[in-house]
Amino acid sequence: MDNNILETNFGKAKTWVNSGFIDEDILVLDRLNEVPMPTEPRRMNFILIALCTKGSIRYNMDTKEQHVKPGDVIVVSEHHVIDGYQASPDLEGMCMILSTGFFQDIIQNVSDVSTLFLFSHMHPVMHLSSDEVQTFSDYFDVIRRKVKDTTNQFRRNLVRTLLLALFYDLSNVISRDREVSDKRLTRADEIFTKFLKMVESNYKRERRVGWYAEQLSITPKYLSETVKNVSKRTPNEWIDQYVVLELRIMLKTSTLSIKEIAKEMSFPNQSFLGKYFKEHVGMSPNAYRKSAF
Repeated sequence: MDNNILETNFGKAKTWVNSGFIDEDILVLDRLNEVPMPTEPRRMNFILIALCTKGSIRYNMDTKEQHVKPGDVIVVSEHHVIDGYQASPDLEGMCMILSTGFFQDIIQNVSDVSTLFLFSHMHPVMHLSSDEVQTFSDYFDVIRRKVKDTTNQFRRNLVRTLLLALFYDLSNVISRDREVSDKRLTRADEIFTKFLKMVESNYKRERRVGWYAEQLSITPKYLSETVKNVSKRTPNEWIDQYVVLELRIMLKTSTLSIKEIAKEMSFPNQSFLGKYFKEHVGMSPNAYRKSAF
C-alpha cells in the first residue's frame, strides 16, 4: 500500500496559479483555496506552512484526522502522508512551501528553532491569537512580494532573512503549545522527543541506534518501532539527516580539508566519509564543495 502513495513535489506545486517562487526552494501562495489538493493519499517531499483566516479544513496526516479553523497555522513536514482533504467553500488563507534543504540551510545555526520545529511533527496544527494572525499575515504578504520581485538582486537573501524572522515568531507559538502538550505527552511522543534532542547533541560522534537506545534505557528494537510509528522515519534516517546537513555546511562554509572534516565528524577515515556522503547526496565531498562556489 505504501508503494502506491504518490508524491507531491515542488515541480508540481510550481504549476499552481497565482504562485510566486524562487527556483525549487520556496513557493508562496496568498489564496489557500486555490491549492489543488489531490483526492488520493500523497506523500509530501517539502515543508508546508499555511495560515487559515476564514473557513475550515479537514485532512488526515499519517491517518490521524486534523481540524483547521480560522486563526490556525499548519506546519506539515516532509515524508508525511496527507489524504482525506476537505475544505469549506468559504476557505481563505495563505501558504508557502519550502524545500527541506532550503529550510535546513536557514535554521542551520539556530538550534532552538530547529529543536522546536520537531514539535510540529506530532502537533501540525496550532492556534494563534488575533495579534499573531495579523503578524503572520504580514509575514506572508511581504515574503510573497519579495519572492515575486525578480528585479531585486538580493531577493534570495532578503527572503531568507524574512523567513528566519517568521521561524522565530512561529517557534514562540510552538514553545507555548509545547508547554501545554508536554503535560500530556504519550510515552511514544516522549521517547521520540528525547531521542531527537539526544541526536541533535551527539550526532557528530555517535551514530549507533543502539547507543541512543541504551541512553534511554530501552531496547534498540523498541526505539526503532517507536520512532517509526511517531514520525514515519527510522532512527537511522533521523541521524543521517543531521549528519548529512552538517557535512553540507562544513563543506560549503569551512576551509577544513576532507580529512579534517572526517576527523571532526568521527568517521574512521576520509574514504569512509566519501562513501557515506556520496550514498546520501549523490556526489563526492570534493564535487559538492566545488559545486557550492
